[in-house]
Amino acid sequence: MSALQIQNVNWQVPMNRRAHHTDKFSSKDSIVRRGQPWEIILVCNRSLESEEDLNFIVSTGPQPSESARTKAVFSISGRSTGGWKAALKANSGNNLAITIASPVSAPIGLYTLNVEISSRGRASSLKLGTFIMLFNPWLQGDDVFMSNHAERQEYVEEDSGIIYVGSTNRIGMVGWNFGQFEEDILNISLSILDRSLNFRRDPVTDVARRNDPKYVCRVLSAMINGNDDSGVLSGNWSGNYAGGVDPRTWNGSVEILKNWKKSGFRPVQFGQCWVFAGTLNTVLRSLGVPSRVITNFNSAHDTDRNLSVDVYYDAMGNPLEKGSDSVWNFHVWNEGWFVRTDLGPAYNGWQVLDATPQERSQGVFQCGPASVNAIKAGDVDQNFDMVFIFAEVNADRITWIYNNRNNTQKQNSVDTHSIGKYISTKAVGSNSRMDVTDKYKHPEGSSDERQVHQKALDKLKPNASFGATSSRNPEGEDKEPSISGKFKVTGVLAVGKEVSLSLMLKNMTSDRKAVTMNMTAWTIVYNGTLVHEVWKDSATISLDPEEEIQYPVKIEYSQYERYLKADNMIRITAVCKVPDEAEVVVERDVILDNPALTLEVLDQAHVRKPVNVQMLFSNPLDQPVNNCVLLVEGSGLLRGSLKIDVPSLRPKERSRIRFEIFPTRSGTKQLLADFSCNKFPAIKAMLPIDVSE
Repeated sequence: MSALQIQNVNWQVPMNRRAHHTDKFSSKDSIVRRGQPWEIILVCNRSLESEEDLNFIVSTGPQPSESARTKAVFSISGRSTGGWKAALKANSGNNLAITIASPVSAPIGLYTLNVEISSRGRASSLKLGTFIMLFNPWLQGDDVFMSNHAERQEYVEEDSGIIYVGSTNRIGMVGWNFGQFEEDILNISLSILDRSLNFRRDPVTDVARRNDPKYVCRVLSAMINGNDDSGVLSGNWSGNYAGGVDPRTWNGSVEILKNWKKSGFRPVQFGQCWVFAGTLNTVLRSLGVPSRVITNFNSAHDTDRNLSVDVYYDAMGNPLEKGSDSVWNFHVWNEGWFVRTDLGPAYNGWQVLDATPQERSQGVFQCGPASVNAIKAGDVDQNFDMVFIFAEVNADRITWIYNNRNNTQKQNSVDTHSIGKYISTKAVGSNSRMDVTDKYKHPEGSSDERQVHQKALDKLKPNASFGATSSRNPEGEDKEPSISGKFKVTGVLAVGKEVSLSLMLKNMTSDRKAVTMNMTAWTIVYNGTLVHEVWKDSATISLDPEEEIQYPVKIEYSQYERYLKADNMIRITAVCKVPDEAEVVVERDVILDNPALTLEVLDQAHVRKPVNVQMLFSNPLDQPVNNCVLLVEGSGLLRGSLKIDVPSLRPKERSRIRFEIFPTRSGTKQLLADFSCNKFPAIKAMLPIDVSE
């Protein structure tokens, strides 16, 4: 009888991918999840005899070895190393149906499958092909297992989402195309791991450690930023984005990841926090780690590990960029879902990962995983980067008045309440905002919350002996202020219109008070970077006992037009001084609304049929707008992205642009648009479209 030969391999791709929840990936590759059996059919020249055996060899990475668990040898007769198994499911005629299963702790990545045929004392070997192995959130026993079906659908399979931006008094949202199933995105995600510093230093150990989501996620948090390692994105918060893309114009991660690969893996310019987080979310979901995007409003960037941030003003009402601490209007990071075998079961569940390059950790710009449960408990001595993340949501904010004449500063006030507000993420199965602040901390001002803060400070000693606990002005120069102040918006906040506010000042005593007010307005980037002063005013007024007055603030479009960034943010500050009393610092960041960009579907949407969409935009200004570009994308609705040059618009002119999309998948899909021109750098719109089969 002739030797057994394999003539063909049927990888059973559609069937395996449905069973493994990988059928949404647009590639034709064999993609399976660890710990779960899959099937191949070997077409042979004859049927298998009982004394013949098939030995399978799987391997991943360079120099695979059984000791590192990056290689395994196992046979249909039951011999096995490393927990891999093969079984002969059916032997009909010349077709051998074989099931293969990896251990639930196998490293993820690209594998090669070889077979060795032992027939009549002779052995021959053959490469059958390659397959991709992913984490398995559907399987109990996998470190990323998520039991709730609706959550799994949202956090692994949903390919579009919403990211919250803005400020505490004006929470806004942008749509984001994660697109983890789009062409080539999974391969690019795997190549991110192969380009990491860890892989370059020690590829054998790195690949072996890819069985552990903690390890993989920490590496990804370093690789999504381009610092240290030629990662995916280059950060820029200067307000000047020449030579790259204004971070506000991105609609999603797909274009960013494809551009990174196309450029020969050079960092894409430019990203800011939500761009890093949106891109990391894509990569996490593609590899099978349940993940979501989190926004923290009034986010502290504490650089000296003392759980407080120092904010400076001068007597003229100018915010100062002094010291390295800052408070961001909002900051966006990710949470990944997995167990913490290193810390214990109390720390399982959501873990903070932050790819925005803010501080170095172990010499590299990476951050996390940090257990959300540990943050709430104040366990800042646990891995990884707990102190930094705890401070982002819990730091005390200390205001200082700086005197440029004699180069001195005095502490003005301590605020224990304003940091870490409205921590937000998109709700499961809907586009509403879910507040998760209570997962990160106890109610502000509660005894539990102060206790946790103290516990964290105690764990940080000796660093913690300064900062948050010091009282106001130990020198005792000035008395507590006798007046209070706040800004109130008195008109519409829209780009192109006058910005109109009132400074409300109240005398809280029964004596007359003379108040000197120094006020400024600066355009800013959302993380507090000062762009340009656009307005200032000074006045001295007198307040009768218990009197409250309104002092008008008016900033013309012509004053801020040239200096407003895509953030549309203006910071208005007043330093108010009564003789012999401490200053009262009043601050308000306002966000100006863009004019509306409207998207409308003109036909019923069906899979594989062109659909017409129109965009409507009216120029609200008394001047023309030029260099208009519309960028459109949406996973399952069009391949790649669409770039449309829009003709210039005269003052008050309305534009209507029609374009075509071509849906490839049914269900509710999200269409995203960004309209930019010389006067409006990034106007956003999103439209859910129901696509029927």
